[in-house]
Amino acid sequence: MESSQLANKITDLIFNKKGYDVKILDLRKVTTFTDYFVVCSGDSDTQVKAIADEVDKEMRDEGIRPWHIEGYQALNWILIDFVDVVVHVFKKDTREFYNLEKLWGDAPVTDVTDPLLKKESAVIPKVSGVLSPVLSNLPVVVYEVVMVKPVA
Repeated sequence: MESSQLANKITDLIFNKKGYDVKILDLRKVTTFTDYFVVCSGDSDTQVKAIADEVDKEMRDEGIRPWHIEGYQALNWILIDFVDVVVHVFKKDTREFYNLEKLWGDAPVTDVTDPLLKKESAVIPKVSGVLSPVLSNLPVVVYEVVMVKPVA
């Protein structure tokens, strides 16, 4: 598997555990020790661990073993090193503190959107007429959907 494919596969695994603010930093023209960083956030120790466990387990199931893993003791920042791709799973506040995206500011960054969110936001049904008797007793929630076009 090429490093770009591995990075994209890892982003899918991160979304399986509701990781967010997922970015791929392309380091190929910036350094020689790896091709990509995949950076994501989780809200709790449990979620950070679940994301890292998912990436580790699923990659091992595909025969891709990490060269090194660290950070399981504190669960603020877990690093999973697949050599060509290094995964950084952060708690939100720890990520803001270390700010890898700024540190590696020369690297092109790709914001990755959860594929499920893309599907949900692509079609917004219009409802007209009267709600059925079953639904008429439920509270109505109105959502505002904002579409963001990625910068190429």
